[in-house]
Amino acid sequence: MKEFKKPDVKAPRFRPKAYNIFTKKFFAEFKNKYPKYAHLSDSDIRQIIKKFNKLMFQTVIDKRDGVLFPENIGWLFIGSCQQSTKPNVDYGKSHKYGVTVTNKNWDTDGKLAKIFFTSYALKHKMKNREYWSFIACREFKRTVSKTYPENWNMYLAVDSKNKLREMYQKAFKKYVGKRLQEKGLETYNDFNL
Repeated sequence: MKEFKKPDVKAPRFRPKAYNIFTKKFFAEFKNKYPKYAHLSDSDIRQIIKKFNKLMFQTVIDKRDGVLFPENIGWLFIGSCQQSTKPNVDYGKSHKYGVTVTNKNWDTDGKLAKIFFTSYALKHKMKNREYWSFIACREFKRTVSKTYPENWNMYLAVDSKNKLREMYQKAFKKYVGKRLQEKGLETYNDFNL
């Protein structure tokens, strides 16, 4: 067993600057743009946005194919990936026992849950779609980590060596080919030569 070196709790830390969209400027601009919602208070608008976000991430967890964002901004889903070759250290238990303890994910056959976002949609491709990104909130990540071991086989298996865009194109070509074949069989007539 390898001895675990405890971290220095008093050492200086780097904290990235956190941004919050719920500012007075945001609420004022929202009410100017949509005057029919001017009667809503700032806290009501905040609660509506949080409720919508919670419904979205709960749907991503419940549905295998995930969710397509409004206005075709992108597609969000949970994928099953193979565990990385680097050791996955459980720092809480390692600190407690004094030796390095690693997570092996035995309950999911060594698979990990990852939240994927892609803006490579089938139709309505947006200009500059490569600049869109998604960062999951803490509540979303924790809910995924709790629910994933219960039903890990349900989620899409994603290969870490292939790009998501290539997998998406391959599935689309397969789907289009199947649809064209079905359409051709519907119009086929043996006696009409």
